[in-house]
This record gives sequence, C-alpha cells and structure tokens, in this order.
Amino acid sequence: QVQLAESGGGLVQPGGSLRLSCGVSGVTFSLSVMNWYRQAPGKEREWVARISSSGAITTYADSVKGRFTVSRDNAKNTMYLQMNSLKVEDTAVYYCRRGSAGNDWGQGTQVTVSS
Repeated sequence: QVQLAESGGGLVQPGGSLRLSCGVSGVTFSLSVMNWYRQAPGKEREWVARISSSGAITTYADSVKGRFTVSRDNAKNTMYLQMNSLKVEDTAVYYCRRGSAGNDWGQGTQVTVSS
C-alpha cells in the first residue's frame, strides 16, 4: 500500500520561507517521478513542480519559477519543496503526488501566507 505524507506547512509572512516534506512508503521511491500540487480556497488544484526519479530534472509552474525549489533524497524516501519569497497568493493546501496519472496522493499540508 502506497502512502504519502506531507509536513512542514504553517503560517508565514509575505516574503518568508517554508520547506515542505513528503515522505513516501510502500513503493520503490527511487523509481518514482514525484509532483507537488496545490489547491487554494475556491480554486481547482494546480500543478506546482515535478522532479524526475533521480532528481536530475525539475520543472516548475510559471507562478513559482525562481522562488520554489523541488528536491529529493532517495535514501530517505522523501521529497522536498523549498518555498522562498512567499506571496499571499501562495496560500493553499499543498499536496504531493506520485506520478502524474495515478491516484497516489498525500493528505495535504496547509500553507498560509499572511501579514
């Protein structure tokens, strides 16, 4: 049984930083492409970032490019999202997902950017 668990969310002021983590079990993590998504109140879930199985290739949504960095530690079965220069519009529940077509999602972690 595949399990994904996000952590690291919280309340931060505009311009601040947070690092999210996504722990994965029940699957060979080092063979898995991983994604971050987010869903703001009243909006559809949107894709944020992707990282290849080795970590060598990363891609980002235009809205976060240059501010967010996705990384992974395959020895720890964990993916990360470093979020810098946070904006109010980054407020959302952040989810990690294994792959892009399956149904392996975490439960989400709330990120609130507010002064």
